[in-house]
Amino acid sequence: MFSKNKELPHIDAEQRELFENARVRILEKKRLFFHFIFFLSGAIFFIILNLVFGFGKDIQLFDVDWFVYAVFLWAFVLLIHTGKVFLFSTFMGKQWTDRQMLKLVAKQKAQIEKMEREMGFNQSIPNLPQDKSLDS
Repeated sequence: MFSKNKELPHIDAEQRELFENARVRILEKKRLFFHFIFFLSGAIFFIILNLVFGFGKDIQLFDVDWFVYAVFLWAFVLLIHTGKVFLFSTFMGKQWTDRQMLKLVAKQKAQIEKMEREMGFNQSIPNLPQDKSLDS
């Protein structure tokens, strides 16, 4: 009951990799959620800063207040972050990376074999006589 030899659950490499991928994915989604909350609070802060306190009231571009551009720019960055989390990591995630890696390795092996055939390395190298004086 109080022994130090407690059995730890055995997790194989594949299961560990699945847990690690899930942990990374959850962390990405969590960061996106925090980014969204920060965006909302920042946008509200910009609006209050400009409309209530009059900060930058005279700064306008094409008759539009500065905070509108700031919020749209930030929304664009949030959209890119959302795309990275939901689109790019799905299409170009771990499985895609593994498939690309396998394709590249197969291509490199084929090139090496082709070069070996062209240079004549497929022929077996004859055994060279060994000098007996080097052994002693």
